[in-house]
Amino acid sequence: MSAYKDKKTGKWYVFFYYRDWQGENKGKTKRGFATKRDALEWEREFLQKSSANLDMSFSAFVEIYTNDLKSRLKQNTWMTKQNIIEQKILPYFKDKKINEIKPADVIAWQNEIMKICDKNGKVYSPTYLKTIHNQLSAIFNHAVRFYELKSNPARKAGNMGKEKTKEMLFWTKEEYLKFSDSMMDKPISFYAFEILYWCGIRLGELLALTQEDFDFNKSTVRINKSYQRINCTDVVTEPKTPKSVRIIKMPDFLTEEVKEYIKSIYGIKLKDRLFPITKSYLHHEMNRGSKEQGIKRIRVHDLRHSHVSLLIEMGFSAVAIADRVGHENIDITYRYAHLFPSKQVEIADKLSIERGNDNEKNVRS
Repeated sequence: MSAYKDKKTGKWYVFFYYRDWQGENKGKTKRGFATKRDALEWEREFLQKSSANLDMSFSAFVEIYTNDLKSRLKQNTWMTKQNIIEQKILPYFKDKKINEIKPADVIAWQNEIMKICDKNGKVYSPTYLKTIHNQLSAIFNHAVRFYELKSNPARKAGNMGKEKTKEMLFWTKEEYLKFSDSMMDKPISFYAFEILYWCGIRLGELLALTQEDFDFNKSTVRINKSYQRINCTDVVTEPKTPKSVRIIKMPDFLTEEVKEYIKSIYGIKLKDRLFPITKSYLHHEMNRGSKEQGIKRIRVHDLRHSHVSLLIEMGFSAVAIADRVGHENIDITYRYAHLFPSKQVEIADKLSIERGNDNEKNVRS
């Protein structure tokens, strides 16, 4: 028997040996159980998890999923996943054995999720429903790929909701220049938006910039980190993707502007952030500037879209643009395909000329 009663406390505890993933025998003790049954149940689940036996509860496998993935993801990414798991998935599936969950169970769960309303009586958007389902499917996929679950019931059940393609808003160069006029009264705002628009960097990349990132002799800015504020704590992390680590060549006028801005900051140190402001501050400034200039309101992130659209208009290739803005995959750049000039007429004209040349050769022969 591996469960014992502690005579001093009256509580139950377990002590047992198990073989870890390296094949070594180890002892395990866990105290504080109200009943013998609770103690033995904890032992059973521990042994299942240590051996990756999928005859375990869904909540037990979520612990494995968490241990496998949490350290590999950015903190805010994991927090988003964790919220969905804890609030939308575990309440329904936690006590079910993961290897016994059927597509019908997933469909029943979907029906419950689609009924949920917020405080205003509105159901979840199709996009959010798809996000919730994708997280459940990701857990099952992890079990299939790494722990030999036979199949993914969420995939068989099919998705709920749908991914809505967000309208890609951007400012033309003329619209941006109007907006920047309204920012001249606040240097920190003006220079922040100048870098965002003319370099196409992400907001987190901007907020992480320090003096050390600029090489004024070469007119470049180095992107190798990202700033976020999580749970009231400043966090500097690696950029979004490996491709995001890059050196951006700045136009000469922007180089001079940044030099001027840094000189104006009293007591700035090499490792100090150049823009100790918040995302909400920049949102407020965009509200102010767009309203004052009578131009459409876009998001801060849409300045990145604006930079890409400007480069497309200037005739740069998708490959060159992807390299500059740090797109992980060129397919991301091709989402702007509707902005790239069509080559269909040029292709047809050249084919006509080619065909005409062949006909002329045939006549001569």
